[in-house]
Amino acid sequence: MKQIPILLLLGLALSLCNLTNRLKNSGSSNSNSGSTRSSSSSSDGITAETAQPTAAQTAALAGGEEIKWTKQGMSWTMPPKWTKTTDDRNNFALRSPGSWDAANLIVTISPMSEDFPVAESLKATYDGAHTRQKNGEVDQLRYLEIDGVKGVQFREAQPDKPDDIRRMQWIAYRTYANQVQYVNIILSTDGKDFAKHEDEIYGVLYSMKLDH
Repeated sequence: MKQIPILLLLGLALSLCNLTNRLKNSGSSNSNSGSTRSSSSSSDGITAETAQPTAAQTAALAGGEEIKWTKQGMSWTMPPKWTKTTDDRNNFALRSPGSWDAANLIVTISPMSEDFPVAESLKATYDGAHTRQKNGEVDQLRYLEIDGVKGVQFREAQPDKPDDIRRMQWIAYRTYANQVQYVNIILSTDGKDFAKHEDEIYGVLYSMKLDH
């Protein structure tokens, strides 16, 4: 009978160890992406991580400058020597220096109706990316809030061919100039050069400012 309290204490210790391991594993799934803080909204029921760059992602933008898309009230801090390639009403694009190993930022805006079901559509976007993740096409997926706007961020898996494009994407909805808008952000490079550009790709995305 004297052994019963000892056995109970051992069982409690093992349970705590298992819980600690599960927390460590869950916290390391996005270790290369930066953010780990969460925010939630009772209005839409979506819990999202808050964009927060790592030191390496911040350093990747050192010496760069803020580039604005004034037509849509958006801006990014870009690494040095990135240049505009498109600056239209609903389309905007930037490109890094280089030819074969360049990275790209492509932004598309689509106006929606006033009664567009934003929360339901965002959840449908997540579900669609989740299906791609189960099929091995996507290797990172989460709700991510940037500058107060919640979106779905996902990263394509490494392509089979090293010269094929690999994309990191953020899709969201915002209200701007009394208009509901679909916002689609794509940062990409070819598969073999993605790791080289990864810190600046995440750094650029996290630096984004959106009027809303």
